[in-house]
Amino acid sequence: MPIPQTGHPAPDFQLQDQNGNDVKLSQLRGKNVVLYFYPKDNTPGCTREACDFRDEHSALRSAGAVVLGVSPDDIKSHQKFATKFSLPFPLLADTERQVCEAYGVWGEKSLYGRTFMGVTRATFLIDPEGKVARAWPKVKVQGHVQEILQLLEGGAPAEPPAVAKAPAKKAAAAKKTPARRG
Repeated sequence: MPIPQTGHPAPDFQLQDQNGNDVKLSQLRGKNVVLYFYPKDNTPGCTREACDFRDEHSALRSAGAVVLGVSPDDIKSHQKFATKFSLPFPLLADTERQVCEAYGVWGEKSLYGRTFMGVTRATFLIDPEGKVARAWPKVKVQGHVQEILQLLEGGAPAEPPAVAKAPAKKAAAAKKTPARRG
């Protein structure tokens, strides 16, 4: 299935978290939901992403968001992962991959010349009305959580171009200044 587009209703679902609790997206109406999909518990990139969400969890909550992580791993795997890294948010077990497919993140991947089926790292910001406010279809872990937080804290779509110009000026200034050798 294609990735849900901005402004379209987010596909509803019900999955169990690492503690066996049912989590239904429609029950979170009225809140912003950060729904992030990741390939596998306890792998380097997924651990870093989960820990980034953990480290910014209180700021994300203060900005009015609920964080949900989703992967095809089972509840037991999620329990171990959440406990090992003190993750304060639900990890949802999509063992049948129905939610991954509904969000267009399950498909063919390749790594080191090998092709296989898997989850593409992606994040969806779902607004209080249950619509996709923003989609990140191919997430790069570094800086991703901060980008979401900035958007939630009022960094509306009009702001990023202005923010993007400032570092470019610094970069241009840095190029003009010769590096010192010591």
